[in-house]
Parts: sequence; structure tokens; C-alpha cells
Amino acid sequence: MATIPWWALLSSGAAPVLLVGGWLTASALQPAGYDPLTQTISSLAAQGATDRWLMTAVLAAIGVCYIVTAYGLHMVRAAARVALVFGGACTMLLAFSPEPDGGTSLRHIVISGIGFTAMAIWPCLAVERSPDAPWALRGAISTLFTATVLVSAAWFLFELHVHAEAGLAERVLTAMQALWPLTVVTCLRHTSQRTRQLARTIGDQATGA
Repeated sequence: MATIPWWALLSSGAAPVLLVGGWLTASALQPAGYDPLTQTISSLAAQGATDRWLMTAVLAAIGVCYIVTAYGLHMVRAAARVALVFGGACTMLLAFSPEPDGGTSLRHIVISGIGFTAMAIWPCLAVERSPDAPWALRGAISTLFTATVLVSAAWFLFELHVHAEAGLAERVLTAMQALWPLTVVTCLRHTSQRTRQLARTIGDQATGA
């Protein structure tokens, strides 16, 4: 089993750090009336937001991280990697498709929807049927994660509809999606290292015999 490159670990780890660090910093820069529990991440990069360049740059960087990670996941099925690339591309497009001040746009909604769908389904597209598959690529785990993401998305849409804690729901949802590539990379690197160590042990025993 080939090793996932170190830079894939770096890019997958950087995405959630950038996301959380970005929204915390950008929220702190907003006027006193900004409420992160009710206002979305997109509002931090919207036209008219204070220092909107910060969240714009963060979204673009996260998109690059997803694409780099997809390239490094050479052990994962191609369909899953393509979906992750789509998710990254949509995240980058969102950075350059800001919401208008105090509202939203059809373009922003469409890009968000496509990006969310890609990030939600890529774990299931990566499933390996082998009983020896790494745990992060097993059907039950991937299906559970996608189901949890869909439930979180429903929660976000509900909060958005009733004008309640949409910001909190979106932050939970996006953080989950940002953490899964890191989870997969970490799992595969650990599995490949363990496989190589086992192979070396068997080889040493055969040589000694």
C-alpha cells in the first residue's frame, strides 16, 4: 500500500484550521451587532461586510486545500476524488461570488448547493468493499458520516427558514465536512505505515529463518 504524501496531510489539516480560525477572526472584526449564532459564514465575505477580504481569502484557500488533498488521495476511488475537487472548486467560486449586502443571490445559492452535494457524497463514493479496507473507507462509516451531514444540512435549512441559529448550524456542518478529508488521510497513512511495518517484520522473519 502506497503512502499518502505528507503534503496531503498538511492540506487536509489546514482546511479545518483555516475555516475555524477564519470565521473566528472575521467575526471579531465585525461591528458589535454581528451575531455568529444567527448570521452565516457567507455574510463575513458578503459585500458590505467589514474586512470581507479576510473570509474571501480563507474560502479560496480552503478550496485549494480540498483540491490538493484530492490529488494526494491516490489510493481512493477516482469518483470520490473528483467529487472532492468539485467541492474545492465550488468553495473557491464562493469566495468570488459574494452575497449582496443584506441579501443573497441565485449564483451564490447554486454554487453552495453544488459544493455541499459534492462534499456530502464523496465519502460514499470512496467506499471500498474489501473486508480489509481502512475503517474510513468502509461503507457503514461513510454512510453514517454522510447521513449525519444531511441531518445537519436539514437543521441548517430549518434555522435559516425560521431566522434562528443558522450561523451555528452552518458552522457545525462546514466543520464536519472540512474534518472528513483529514480523517481519511490520517486513516490511510496509518494503515499504509502499519502494512509496511508488517511486511518488514515478515521479511525479517523469513530472512532469519
